[in-house]
Amino acid sequence: MVFSRQCHQCGGTGNRRHRSCDHCLAEGVVSTTEAVVVEVPAGVENGARIRAAGQGSAGDRGSRIGDLYVTVTIEPHPFFRREGNDLHLVLPVAVHEAVLGIRVEVPTIGDSARVRIPPGSQSGQRFRLRDRGIPSPRTGEAGDLIVEIRIVLPSVLDERSKELIRELAEINHEDIRAELWKTL
Repeated sequence: MVFSRQCHQCGGTGNRRHRSCDHCLAEGVVSTTEAVVVEVPAGVENGARIRAAGQGSAGDRGSRIGDLYVTVTIEPHPFFRREGNDLHLVLPVAVHEAVLGIRVEVPTIGDSARVRIPPGSQSGQRFRLRDRGIPSPRTGEAGDLIVEIRIVLPSVLDERSKELIRELAEINHEDIRAELWKTL
């Protein structure tokens, strides 16, 4: 980062023994480039401002050094979405896994957890894993991980698979849109 610092030749006055300072060109400050380490607490939100006291630019004519403010920008995660301290994860589930049920490992912050998808689960159904979200920067308490399942159909079916699906349709001939038409 580039900062203005008090001129060490003239002490920030802009003068040296009753004449203009050649080092700072009578400005009282000089530009310097420095690295500043700023601690970002776990769980900080996008857009948060962090203050580094006494790490900013020097004031005019020897006045005190200001504070440095850093605005945090958090890049989106490839599969987690944040809402407050809760994390949301969309979990792809195959048709047979949704019908029969499955225990599946899901990623969390730093490790993984197992979630039970019960038999007969529907697309859009959500499961909450307590304390697996983002820790609060104030209290340290973690939010939850909400896992939403999305049923994914097989992309290509061979003839045997198509025949099994047709057989399933004959066995389960329930009208899944019946409730929709009752309301009209």
